[in-house]
Amino acid sequence: MFFQKSIETMPRQKLEELQLERLKRLVKYCSDNIPYYNRRLCGAGVTADKIKTLDDIKYIPYTTKDDIRDTYPFGLFGQPLKKIVRIHASSGTTGKPTVVGYTQNDIDNWSDCMARLCLAAGAGEDDIVHIAFGYGLFTGALGLHYGLEKLGATVVPTSSGNTEKNIMLMQDFKATALVSTPSYAQYIGELAKEMGALENLSLRLGLFGSEGCTEEMRTQIEKTLSLFATDNYGMSELMGPGVSGECKFRRGMHINEDHFYAEVIDPASGEILPKGSAGELVITTLTKEGIPMLRYRTRDITRIDYDACECGRTFARMDKIKGRSDDMLKIRGVNVFPSQIESVLMAFDNIAPHYQLIITRKNYSDYLEVKVELADGSLLEQFSKLENLQQSIRDKLKTVLGIDTKVSLAEHKSLERFQGKAKRILDLRNS
Repeated sequence: MFFQKSIETMPRQKLEELQLERLKRLVKYCSDNIPYYNRRLCGAGVTADKIKTLDDIKYIPYTTKDDIRDTYPFGLFGQPLKKIVRIHASSGTTGKPTVVGYTQNDIDNWSDCMARLCLAAGAGEDDIVHIAFGYGLFTGALGLHYGLEKLGATVVPTSSGNTEKNIMLMQDFKATALVSTPSYAQYIGELAKEMGALENLSLRLGLFGSEGCTEEMRTQIEKTLSLFATDNYGMSELMGPGVSGECKFRRGMHINEDHFYAEVIDPASGEILPKGSAGELVITTLTKEGIPMLRYRTRDITRIDYDACECGRTFARMDKIKGRSDDMLKIRGVNVFPSQIESVLMAFDNIAPHYQLIITRKNYSDYLEVKVELADGSLLEQFSKLENLQQSIRDKLKTVLGIDTKVSLAEHKSLERFQGKAKRILDLRNS
């Protein structure tokens, strides 16, 4: 069953033996069933027999998002379409979408992984779970949906949008758990307060994902909605949500290591880093059939802790994502992660959790403007306080980032609210 403690508390040596067995099988499977991988593996001289230890994974070439796009739509599928029971895809906002397929076995494993993580976070069969992720080709909603149903919870698949109705249903159905992006959870809380509905909500647990969320932002969400918030991690290329998630102790997100082998590499050189180092997360899907991934470069920056957790699980834990290597902003030679800026902003009481980062270029130099919304509309009339607040934010950002920024204070409720993934960066350098 999905909550087998014999799996989640397996001794490290036994777990690595299982991973090695599945890695060998996966290499053979990819070589036999996917021409693209067959060419890549043959070119690198890699066969299943060459994989003697887990360290030998270093001989396998990396897979990137470009590989999926270059073989669009089904070139990396490991089974014919008659064996594929579901297809998901990314939004494709920057080109062709990344298309992924699932066999029935993949769907079953996905549900198991997600149920396991929801249980670890504190969800159970007595919960009424309100899912405010968008349904459709996006993997988030259905991934949580199937896992929570397997756990025995009552699922309310409302999707995102029509927020007032979402709040009404949460009140009427007495939902105890909320699934959404962190930014949408914050908006739900904000609107529920305006509606006078906060006291009527029965929420106790938040299962959040699909976008980054700093500790400071999470604290605000917990305070607003009076719930215990947890993070989960995944991406459609790997499965969807279900790769990892937090337990009740929130000491990192437990990786479902019987299904995923994780590495951390230097994003610039591609070299594998020593255990405990921070770098780019690379994942190999050990059990996927529809579209298996060999050493997929996620571009997400994190660190992995291999020590056993207080909860008793021995699965390694990955830190909260610091940022994406391709989302990192380079401003006048300085590397800046949006999460650093969010952490600074959330420390100011008069600031709402809504902001925008605007990057421009003038005279061959880059400039960063941080536009942040005021928490209270009455502050606009207190000019001296506004100037002090603006300068305080600017000084703190300079200390943390190492560069000077422009800080703009926006009127309360003037910045866009997001029902899906928040889009906070406006890069105008090539305009």
